[in-house]
Amino acid sequence: MQRLIFNADDLGLSPQVNAAVEQAHRAGVLTAASLMVGEPAVAEGVEVARRNPSLAVGLHLTLTDGTPTLPPDRIPALTQPNGRFRDDMAGLGLTLALSRAARAQLKAEISAQFAAFAATGLACDHLNAHKHYHLHPVIAAYAFAEAARHGVKAVRIPWEPPALIHAVEPDAATQPRALYPFTKLLRLLAARHGLRAPDRVVGLAWSGAFTAARLAAVLPHIPPGVTEVYLHPATTGGFAGQAPGYRYAEELAALLDPKVRAALGNTATAGYTAALR
Repeated sequence: MQRLIFNADDLGLSPQVNAAVEQAHRAGVLTAASLMVGEPAVAEGVEVARRNPSLAVGLHLTLTDGTPTLPPDRIPALTQPNGRFRDDMAGLGLTLALSRAARAQLKAEISAQFAAFAATGLACDHLNAHKHYHLHPVIAAYAFAEAARHGVKAVRIPWEPPALIHAVEPDAATQPRALYPFTKLLRLLAARHGLRAPDRVVGLAWSGAFTAARLAAVLPHIPPGVTEVYLHPATTGGFAGQAPGYRYAEELAALLDPKVRAALGNTATAGYTAALR
């Protein structure tokens, strides 16, 4: 049996993202969204979720390229002088591996983000991480343990089969093989904490450029099982925190395109938890 999750990352980042998520759920194929609890438009994002109870909302754990939930002076190993998280993911990753103090700060920030999500009163459908930073084993270990403590049942494992992408674009760059051991470790850690994950994701290779043509073309190639298709929709670009070069409005258009709905046929779609039952 085939089941698809259509997920939007970055709910709460900006009004443009929030509006696109609501539009894509009401008029398109979007079934889930992942909330950034520290970003400027989070309150509006929560209202979008409350107005649309059929939208499955999870935590988009943010530990880089974003705003912390805790005061920056409580987590200095994780933040820059401007108060935002560090953007040097490799450097921060090394710090987390070597510094017990940094790991304690990481654990506190992860707990704070789960607590902030819980304070919204929304049911947490899933966990994933901004820029897939939970590929770092230290982050994954703390995040998965906290997810289990909060009763979260599902998590993203960012593994995208190259064959799926090459079926549409034979010359496309795909996920580096060097990351495969990390995705395998994440599956083991997830299982240890009672978390289930989709069999695969689609969205890595085309992140920021997941057009309607690509989405409609890849859907017939997706094999049985549970697949998460994730995009970054927004009504327009030009907002604080946007990723350079991302074609946000085109990704929203993909979720609304009739060709995409036609390509789905009778395939079942849902949020993470429902799809993984």
